[in-house]
Amino acid sequence: MRVLVVAPQPFYQERGTPIATRLLVEALKAAGHDVDVLTYHVGEDPGLDGVRVFRAPAVPFVRDVPIGFSLRKVLCDLALGWRLFTLTRRYRYDVLHAVEEAVFLSLIVPGLRRGRVVYDMDSSLPEQLLDKYGALRAVGGWLHRLERFAIARSDLVLAVCEDLAVRARGYATATPVDVIEDVSLVGDRTSGSVEDLRRDLPLGGVLALYVGNLEHYQGVAVLLDAIAALDPSAPLKFVAIGGNAAAVAAHRTQAAALGIDSKVTFTGARPLAELGAYLTQADVLVSPRLSGHNTPMKLYSYLAAGKAVLATRIRSHTQILSGDCALLVEPTALGLARGLDTLLRSPALREQLGHAARRLAATRYSLDHFRESVASAYRRLATAHSGGGA
Repeated sequence: MRVLVVAPQPFYQERGTPIATRLLVEALKAAGHDVDVLTYHVGEDPGLDGVRVFRAPAVPFVRDVPIGFSLRKVLCDLALGWRLFTLTRRYRYDVLHAVEEAVFLSLIVPGLRRGRVVYDMDSSLPEQLLDKYGALRAVGGWLHRLERFAIARSDLVLAVCEDLAVRARGYATATPVDVIEDVSLVGDRTSGSVEDLRRDLPLGGVLALYVGNLEHYQGVAVLLDAIAALDPSAPLKFVAIGGNAAAVAAHRTQAAALGIDSKVTFTGARPLAELGAYLTQADVLVSPRLSGHNTPMKLYSYLAAGKAVLATRIRSHTQILSGDCALLVEPTALGLARGLDTLLRSPALREQLGHAARRLAATRYSLDHFRESVASAYRRLATAHSGGGA
């Protein structure tokens, strides 16, 4: 089938949703589909063989689009909608694969019913907005109606986790809903030429590593409070990879104020190709996220690395983690401090959890499994299309 992936994001950038979009495009190509991508005017060339990348008109003075809702993102979405209109007049696509809010743009393109719409549901848009902007609760009912509209009018919903699938099915529409979970990014994307994170680690010391952005919901600030609550003599070093310059500076300031700056390192962003080489150096991989339902992509790579995972006991984590493969704690400084202390004191537990994590990743979250899930969903979509018509 001829597929247009509509990606309302800077594509390509090495952060969560663009990474997931790249994996999706590669999976569709591997399944034999003809794939184009429509995305924002910002972003690097993804270098995908056989994939045409179309870009929305440039929005003046917008050189980057941050994570989450913003005026810049709204303006870029409007530009994306215009480019989508012109593209679908020029080319005929069998499927518009709409990522997140692009589903609304895809559903209003005139004459679209010649093809199908796949809603790639990476999050609940109403919940995202209501969590960030409490004032919107007055119109929460309308936001949920819009979400139901998007699901009901789509031909297939691909939810990134089971909680989102339950939410989509809860609207009681006739639209089929599949779960296609993310995948480990370790694989063969590793490089040995990275800095030694264990340098200066005392004999018998433990390296705890976090990978990801430094937004408030990630809980890294709370983790710093947890580290400050540990015995000062605890042989622990904490390294955080990721985050923009402002967030890195703010967290370094916090660490200095807590008196733990000698135990904490913030490296800033690093290339995705080096992820595996960094993860293998760690003793403990940490995800201190405070709330949420969507499973963070980093967890799949954490599991594949075969290291002990320390994560907060929230639905974002417990959809794929259990006490068999991770140490789950309350999303508080006290909970995280107790978890770190437990893993510091027990090399045997760290080894046990690491082995269990690697087994889970190999059986359920491999790249092959992800690609087959995408291919299977599209086979069912094609069968339904040929059987029921457009």
